[in-house]
Amino acid sequence: MPYYSEDVVEEVRSRTDIVDVISKYVNLQKKGSQYFGLCPFHNEKTGSFSVSPQKQMYYCFGCGAGGNVFSFLMNYENMTFKEAVEELAGQCGVTLPQREMTYQERQHADKRSRLFEINKEAAAYYYKLLRSPAGEQAMAYFTKRGLSQETLHKFGLGCTSKYSDSLYKYLREKGYDDNILKDCGLITIDEKRGGHDKFWNRAMFPIFDANGKVVAFGGRVMGDGEPKYLNSPETEIFNKSRTLFGLYFARKTRREQFILCEGYMDVISLHQAGFDNAVASLGTALTEGHAGMLKRYVKDVYLSYDSDGAGQKAALRAIPILKRAGISCRIINMTPYKDPDEFIKALGAEEYEKRILNAENSFMYQIRMLQNNYDMTDPEKKSDFQKKAAEMIVLEFPTQLERENYTDAVAATFNIPKDALAKYIIELGASGITAKPENQGFEGRAKAHKAKDDGMKFSQRLLITWLVEDPSIFPKVQPFVGPDDFEDGVYKKVAEEVFKSCEDNKSVDTARVVDMFMDEEERKTVAALFNTTVGELTDNADLSKALKETLLRIKKNSLALLKANNADFARFKQTNDSLKKLERTNISL
Repeated sequence: MPYYSEDVVEEVRSRTDIVDVISKYVNLQKKGSQYFGLCPFHNEKTGSFSVSPQKQMYYCFGCGAGGNVFSFLMNYENMTFKEAVEELAGQCGVTLPQREMTYQERQHADKRSRLFEINKEAAAYYYKLLRSPAGEQAMAYFTKRGLSQETLHKFGLGCTSKYSDSLYKYLREKGYDDNILKDCGLITIDEKRGGHDKFWNRAMFPIFDANGKVVAFGGRVMGDGEPKYLNSPETEIFNKSRTLFGLYFARKTRREQFILCEGYMDVISLHQAGFDNAVASLGTALTEGHAGMLKRYVKDVYLSYDSDGAGQKAALRAIPILKRAGISCRIINMTPYKDPDEFIKALGAEEYEKRILNAENSFMYQIRMLQNNYDMTDPEKKSDFQKKAAEMIVLEFPTQLERENYTDAVAATFNIPKDALAKYIIELGASGITAKPENQGFEGRAKAHKAKDDGMKFSQRLLITWLVEDPSIFPKVQPFVGPDDFEDGVYKKVAEEVFKSCEDNKSVDTARVVDMFMDEEERKTVAALFNTTVGELTDNADLSKALKETLLRIKKNSLALLKANNADFARFKQTNDSLKKLERTNISL
């Protein structure tokens, strides 16, 4: 929750021009009353990212990202709400008074602060230990892996003691008690053994969040112990599925693409070789959360996974996850070496750069991996592969242009007769096989989702946008539709705010409404509620007709829900009477 009163937050927001802020990150061009540019949250070639100075909001008509100036910084710079307020207050000259936190807020904030402190203390302890006689084995390991002292320092690398309670004793001496230590992810407290370390006899890799705070650790065992690599468990400050190793350094490069690896050493070796945009997931398969984090910073990702079977499977799993996030990806071929670390050591940075330039289109990589499953010397198996490749083209790409381009590429690359492949693809399309939402690129999925939408949420969003942009239509709306006719949750809460502003003859403060919601997905929903359009309504007659049709859909849906939920008779009758009156009314604007 924010630490500042609504009045203070409002002062910061009102003294900040969202166009000025966003134009520092996005090249904006004015079109009419709005500004447009390429969306920084997904990969696109045509600018669908809009910024409205009137609403003090941004909204992408492609990926749905939206919000106010605070949420832009929260998403783009990975800031908390409090940090975004403080950043903008500094820019616009507002002095921020601290308010008294509630007891619960203070408890939560104090605990998080203590957990950050403990991780920072542990990182310093491990760092110092590596450079002492007790760290000789780990230092020899890092040196053997070719890491320079500069790299060891940059990543804060360290090591643990061979004793299983050394960090515990150290942290106790620093004044931390068992109640907080049991929640930090570094110490285990049990009745038999008391307090003991989760990591011991390991080379240590601090894990930083996007703002450079140590939130967890990874440890590589010294010797033959198991597991070879061990990560901190999740804590209040560490979410494994939303944390990427190396992100803190990579995001500062401001590059348009990241190199995504599998392991710590891959990232560190690449950074040392000059590829400082490398990141890795933390010992787990790539998740939607990871993809969401990547989307905040880059449009393109180069996969540099291990070249063995496990790495290939991991790449095939990662590709659709990245596509669903709106990220374009290519695959770096590192054969005959297993991973980036081995490749860099064997061939050097210049050769790796060449592999990046020749990285393979992700769909073509999927086809190539598919081909490995078929005996291409057997005519039957070869035909099966070619049919499967055709099916993948149809399922992946919804437009004729895309299908033709990939037909050309697949035919040429995999020695398939182009005319025969194209004919089979047309037959598949005619048979009803079509691109599935989960297999499409972003635009295809958006169209599929819109087609499945029953129109109700769209109608509710449309009415909200109209009321915000033209409050003069409110007297035509108020007799028939109210906030209770909107879907529960975000829609209804926003409708209540909009209707109240209209009743008070005030313009809707859309940026303030966004701040009523802390969840990122809810903020996107709010942004959509304020940015829904339906073609060009050329005159008042068109608008009048569209408004009545929209009100009727909303009211009929409201009545159907009351019936389905067995609402009391009085409310059902009132809604039904209102609907019948609306049907008889001629709405004229």
